[in-house]
Amino acid sequence: MAAAELYSKYARVWLPDAAEVWKSAELTKDYTPGDQTLSLQLEDGTKVEHKIDPRTNNLPPLRNPDILVGENDLTALSYLHEPAVLHNLKVRFIDSRLIYTYCGIVLVAINPYERLPIYDAAIINAYSGQNMGDMDPHIFAVAEEAYKQMARDERNQSIIVSGESGAGKTVSAKYAMRYFATVSSSGEANVEERVLASSPIMEALGNAKTTRNDNSSRFGKYIEIGFDTKYCITGANMRTYLLEKSRVVFQAHSERNYHIFYQLCASSHLPEFKAFRLGCADDFHCTNQGQSPVIDGVDDAKEMCNTRRSFSLLGIGESDQMEIYQILSAILHLSNVEVKDQSADRCSIKDDVHLMVFCDLMGVPCEEMAHWLCHRKLKTTTETFVKPVPKINAIYGRDALAKHIYARLFSWIVDSINSALKSTVKQHSFIGVLDIYGFETFDINSFEQFCINYANEKLQQQFNLHVFKLEQEEYMKEEIPWTLIDFYDNQPCINLIEAKLGVLDLLDEECKMPKGSDETWAQKLYNTLLKQNAHFEKPRLSNRAFIIHHFADKVEYQCVGFLEKNKDTVNEEQINVLKKSKFDLLLKLFEDDEKAANSSNKLTSSIGRAGSAKKDTKKTVGLQFRQSLHLLMETLNATTPHYVRCIKPNDHKAPFTLDPVRAVQQLRACGILETIRISAAGFPSRWTYQEFFSRYRVLMKQKDLLPDRKQACKNLLEKLIKDQGKYQFGKNKIFFRAGQVAFLEKLRSDKLRMACVSIQKTIRCWLARKKYLRMRESAITIQKHVRGHQARCYAKFLLQTRAAIIIQRNVRMWSKRKLYQQQRSAAITVQCFWRAHMARKQYHKLMYEKKAIVIQKWVKGWLARQHYKRILAAIILLQSCVRRMRAKRELKKLKVEARSVEHFKKLNIGMENKILQLQHKINEQQKENRELSEKLSVTEKAQTMEIERQSSEIENLRRSEQETRAKAERLPSLLEQLSFLQHELENTRREKEDLEEQTKVYKEQTEQVSHELNTKNNLLKNDVDELNKQIVEQAQQLTEIQTNAENTKQLEQDLTEERSRYQSLLSEHLHLEERHRDLKEQMDLNTTQTAVDLPVLLKLQRRVKELEQEKQSLWQQLDKREEDQQEKAKRQELESENKKLKQDLNELRKSLTNENSDLVPPAPGSLPYKVLLEQLNSSTEELEMRKEEVLLLRSHLVQMEIHSFKNTVFSLKYGELWLAYEGLKETNRLLEYQMHEQERVHNERYMKLVEEMNKLKDEKEQQQQMLAQSLLLPEDARIEASLKLEITRLTRENLELLEQQEKQDKTIRKLKKQLKLYMKKVEDFEVVSPPGRAVNITRKEKEYQGMLEYKQGDESRLLKNLVIDLKPRGVAVSFTPGLPAYIIFMCVRYADIVNDDQRVSTLLNSTISSIKGVIKRRGNDFEVVSFWLANTCRLMHCLKQYSGDEVFMVHNTAKQNEHCLTNFELSEYQQVFGDLAIQIYRQLIKCMEDILQHLIVSSMLENETIQGVLGSKPTGLRKRSTSFSEEGAVTMEVLLQRLGLFHTTMSQHGMDSDLIKQVVKQQFYIICAVTLNHLLLRKDMCSWGKGLQIRYNVWQLEEWLAERELTDCGAKETLEPLIQAAQLLQIKKKTEADAQAICNMCTGLTTAQIVKVLTLYTPVIEFEERVSPSFITTIKNLLKDRAESSTLMMDAKKIFTVTLPFTPSSVALDTVQIPSSLNLGFLTRI
Repeated sequence: MAAAELYSKYARVWLPDAAEVWKSAELTKDYTPGDQTLSLQLEDGTKVEHKIDPRTNNLPPLRNPDILVGENDLTALSYLHEPAVLHNLKVRFIDSRLIYTYCGIVLVAINPYERLPIYDAAIINAYSGQNMGDMDPHIFAVAEEAYKQMARDERNQSIIVSGESGAGKTVSAKYAMRYFATVSSSGEANVEERVLASSPIMEALGNAKTTRNDNSSRFGKYIEIGFDTKYCITGANMRTYLLEKSRVVFQAHSERNYHIFYQLCASSHLPEFKAFRLGCADDFHCTNQGQSPVIDGVDDAKEMCNTRRSFSLLGIGESDQMEIYQILSAILHLSNVEVKDQSADRCSIKDDVHLMVFCDLMGVPCEEMAHWLCHRKLKTTTETFVKPVPKINAIYGRDALAKHIYARLFSWIVDSINSALKSTVKQHSFIGVLDIYGFETFDINSFEQFCINYANEKLQQQFNLHVFKLEQEEYMKEEIPWTLIDFYDNQPCINLIEAKLGVLDLLDEECKMPKGSDETWAQKLYNTLLKQNAHFEKPRLSNRAFIIHHFADKVEYQCVGFLEKNKDTVNEEQINVLKKSKFDLLLKLFEDDEKAANSSNKLTSSIGRAGSAKKDTKKTVGLQFRQSLHLLMETLNATTPHYVRCIKPNDHKAPFTLDPVRAVQQLRACGILETIRISAAGFPSRWTYQEFFSRYRVLMKQKDLLPDRKQACKNLLEKLIKDQGKYQFGKNKIFFRAGQVAFLEKLRSDKLRMACVSIQKTIRCWLARKKYLRMRESAITIQKHVRGHQARCYAKFLLQTRAAIIIQRNVRMWSKRKLYQQQRSAAITVQCFWRAHMARKQYHKLMYEKKAIVIQKWVKGWLARQHYKRILAAIILLQSCVRRMRAKRELKKLKVEARSVEHFKKLNIGMENKILQLQHKINEQQKENRELSEKLSVTEKAQTMEIERQSSEIENLRRSEQETRAKAERLPSLLEQLSFLQHELENTRREKEDLEEQTKVYKEQTEQVSHELNTKNNLLKNDVDELNKQIVEQAQQLTEIQTNAENTKQLEQDLTEERSRYQSLLSEHLHLEERHRDLKEQMDLNTTQTAVDLPVLLKLQRRVKELEQEKQSLWQQLDKREEDQQEKAKRQELESENKKLKQDLNELRKSLTNENSDLVPPAPGSLPYKVLLEQLNSSTEELEMRKEEVLLLRSHLVQMEIHSFKNTVFSLKYGELWLAYEGLKETNRLLEYQMHEQERVHNERYMKLVEEMNKLKDEKEQQQQMLAQSLLLPEDARIEASLKLEITRLTRENLELLEQQEKQDKTIRKLKKQLKLYMKKVEDFEVVSPPGRAVNITRKEKEYQGMLEYKQGDESRLLKNLVIDLKPRGVAVSFTPGLPAYIIFMCVRYADIVNDDQRVSTLLNSTISSIKGVIKRRGNDFEVVSFWLANTCRLMHCLKQYSGDEVFMVHNTAKQNEHCLTNFELSEYQQVFGDLAIQIYRQLIKCMEDILQHLIVSSMLENETIQGVLGSKPTGLRKRSTSFSEEGAVTMEVLLQRLGLFHTTMSQHGMDSDLIKQVVKQQFYIICAVTLNHLLLRKDMCSWGKGLQIRYNVWQLEEWLAERELTDCGAKETLEPLIQAAQLLQIKKKTEADAQAICNMCTGLTTAQIVKVLTLYTPVIEFEERVSPSFITTIKNLLKDRAESSTLMMDAKKIFTVTLPFTPSSVALDTVQIPSSLNLGFLTRI
């Protein structure tokens, strides 16, 4: 293909970007070869011009089609390059919230920094047994692939987990080990738990908080999980690499030491840790340097408990644990030892408390340790002397000792774990899990980073070779020509590090030099490697560093500290002091040193002087690491590797946030891009011929369709792709180069688009022509009808016009005449009324004027008199004032005037305040008593008038005071004025006293009224309190009723839960019994072969005793629960019957009261009348039935009496006539008696009904009275009163109904007893034949008693032929269903008849053990399990049916009642057989589940029943990693046939129909759970077409139920979650209304399941769209308040509780025939 075809307009490409690494753009015009730029438009609308390098002409990488985005496997992408990989991971991680993605054989795991519900046991079960490409990527899929290949290929496996710190390596390795522990059940007890228990210990001792990760592994480990020949876990072994010892004494800022130290400090308050004298973590130097002692969300005290529990689980005793904690505590105290300077080269430690504690814990002398911390011993050839060391060296020595002790303790704990995980069973194979550090590069890189990167170089080399090898094998299997793929080989870099005169070799050599230093080593590196190796460089600005070109990046290493870390030296004298300790564990830590020293001494003594040359036999750290790494690579090369690459998405630990720059760095470092490059160099896209034909048949013409699909695909590709080097044809697949699938997808979409256009064109033309013809025909029809209508309308118009003229003429004449008459009469009436009005008006005017003159006369006289009086009083007042003022002008001065004025003011102010207070009180009293009566209101108005008058007078006084002030200078007689004012004040005082008296009287009156009101109020309150009490009592009764109802519901739930718990406990108990039996057999074998292991035997015996005690306690609990449940069931039955009777009575009451409100009897034809008639009819029918029965009985009695009397009195001649006559008389007498009896009963019922109606009338009257009373009450009291009445009525009705029910029960019991007696008498009379009749003598057949005789000791022979050796198929087809059960019960009957309890117990116990043995041996055979489930239930029903209990004898015949057991009561064995039936039922479900498991997914999800609906998408290498042909597809018909076979088998075996329904319900639940779980774990199944396919398959299942009449068994309801998931795939998913509709529809799905389906929804064809993240957020917000489980998966292992209802058998025991084929001739029928 030319570039012009791919780089056309609207093609999308990737452009480099500094922030996002790659940015998407779209071509705005076509590219032609020779163009210097590309015209592009970014996603934000920005237009750019991308320059093309003229030298390389490299175009930007193309973007994959949207249909390929979000693939499970990166190799499924058509364009394989860095931006495609990054974009696919980003879409899956951020949009779809998927953390796992395949990249060929590599699983890419991105750390979500959030807990996800994808590691439950249900998900482990879903991945178990599945092919790796069938499910979504997961760590469990990789673990399952390793487990499966180990079992299939008989080859050891390895899972290599790598990544940088914080990427999630430890968690991934932990989940892989959990998967192995779950899917492989071991023979030994607790092996899986012990394997998993090693993780918390290693995390506590080897993990620490860093700036990148809160739980970073600071060591590498390789765990070999061993398996036996049955591929069950037998044990494990752990190897560790390069523990970061420097962290013990130093931590950077915001980092922590190893977790175990903080756990110890957090648990220091415990009494067992008091002796260690610990404190908080901030008190110790080795734990407070990072200043971050706490991790958010982590409780160190709880983690300490987990660590101790794990130690105990691994068999490390409490004493050993305390010794470990003692050494760790000593290390904490050692870090606080303070060294003091004495001089420049001398230091000392004096009286240091922490050193004393350290020596005390270690059990060594404090003086010696303090001495050797500050001194060192130097040895020469001639002498040895002690030299002091400076402070800095002493501190280095102290830290070296702490690191050495911790490293030895770590190694000892690892060895202890390995010994605890070691098994006595021989290991057949193993799966190794390698959790090792990824490639690291920091600002300052030292010896640790050098070793880590060296290990990653080795692992990358092995990874590249393995990927290349797999590619080569695939091409060879498909027999296609291939060329050698060029891939990066990092062997030169590895040689630079490990070869002779390499970096490590030169480092070891420098460590041996007496005066070796980091600087001299660096110079040796420059001189030796700088010009010889291209992977080695020297930094420009440093002489103490070097650069190595690793496969991932260039790394600069600082030489400082390399020699010291490589030597890992520690003062030998300090070690010798520790070896003198009496502390056992401390001595064990240094045993290896002593052994090595002893061996070296022997070696030197034997060699002599030649051996003295090799003084230093200690290996350097680099040499040890290189050797262990070579051993690891040998192990990995001998296994089949599986790769997990962990990616850290960002450095801020933000959940589901991807930093593109950091992600690309890690993708380059972990080899993902190298895998992509290797795949892209070959043929990355692979399709089978059938899939290719199904996908691209639209590109073929009709003539190209050939029967040979392979040839048709070849012909199509030759036409479409001219360059034959772009594809290859294999045996089963077509291989494509990178980009070819995208080109084919483009051709396919163009073809479909053109087809859509042509279809649209044709349809639009057809629709337009059809519309035109329809409109033309319609127009003609309309015209025809319109013209006819117009003609008819015109004719009608003419007729109407003529008629209208005639009508108008007459109407106008009539209307004018009528109007004239109306106007005339109206005018006369108006005149009459007007004249009368004018006369009355004139009269009123005259009267008004006369009265006005009289009023004016009196008013004018009164006004004149008032005016005269005022003028006279004013003149007199003025005269008196003037005279006084003139006489006293000189006597009284301003002082007196002022004084008198101030006194007047005081009095005035006091009076004003009192008046205001009085006015305020009066106003309040007026407000309070306004509603009392009209008299009070009138008095209040009068008082207010008086108060207003007083206030007006006071205002006049104020005005007069002001006037006096103004006239004070002019008026001489101020004293006269004051006396006048005093007189006025006295008057006001008198008026005030009068007012006070009036107010007192008013107060007394108001108090009396208020007292009366208070008494009335108290009475009302008392009434309200009584009513409230009654309401509270009624509410309590209601709550009691509600609580009783809730309790009954809760008890029902508890009953079902208890039943399920009991059944699960029963299955566990039986499983333990089987295991105990197996262990006994193994012990017997071991005792015969080898000597008995007494401790194991004692443990087993102790365990058996405990199990027996638990069994007895469980039985006791179950008995108590069953008794409670029986009582509850009886109570519930009574309550339900009570409710039914209450409903019937309510209906009758409603029918009587609703229509007849006038308290009269119901009229004929009304609803109450019909109800009464129906009841009367039913009662008459019952009476007639009873009469017929009594008639029959009496006729039989009469006949027998007649026969006996006739023989004694009459002769044979007249006997028949007399018999007929007497029979007629007797029948007449009986009929008369029955008629009278019927009339009496009818009258009694009628009287009862009349009484009941009268009662109802009385109740109705009472209710009306209460209603009238309640209407006067407030609303709350009314409601409470109505509730009280309703409660009392209901309780009374309940009591009445209970009494009626008791009476009915008594009568029913009496009638039953009478009926039994009558039946016996009738049978006795029928047996006796009349003696006078001729009798034919016939030979009687033998009558069998329904029992089988057998000899003592024949039980084993019987059960061997009947149970152990029986083939169910022949018995089910040929003989009576349940035949073995009948035979065994007939033998039980014989043992019962002979009254031999030993025989009964032996037979039944042997039967139970034999059935259990058959189920144990052949438990995987559905037919066998179904057969014995049916027979066990039948035997249990026989024990009940023939037990003699009246409850179970209801449906028995008389003959069957004769066969009841007489001597023994076997109810306990009924329970035992019920438990056995439950066990067999659960085994049946497990067997059925195993059979259906591999059919469900293929038939319900993978098989395309509706052809052409689903499209297929290109898949990656993971799905199609092998060239083996696929097995035959499992269709829906196969599943339905299997279900039909199950149903037919159970029906043939005679299984109870209720039990069959429960089995079918369980089958459908399994189908739903497995299908939905796989749907939630398979992204390729979440599409619109797959939803349609699922709904069609569900419809087929529903049809299967309908055909077998099983729709009422509850199986259809169990499919509801699957139906809703299918609807969710098909429903519209865009708007908020769609989200609301989804929430209302998906009630059977949890929120997690709904969100998962929407997240996984993947378009298969071009016309579908992905679900937007905003829509998923809307769904989450709508469902956040839903109360439900947070689990994602359905519990596919759930088994519904089974009930075994009693089903009596109609087969009589005496009719059972024993076929000769059963070889039971030793049994004799009695």
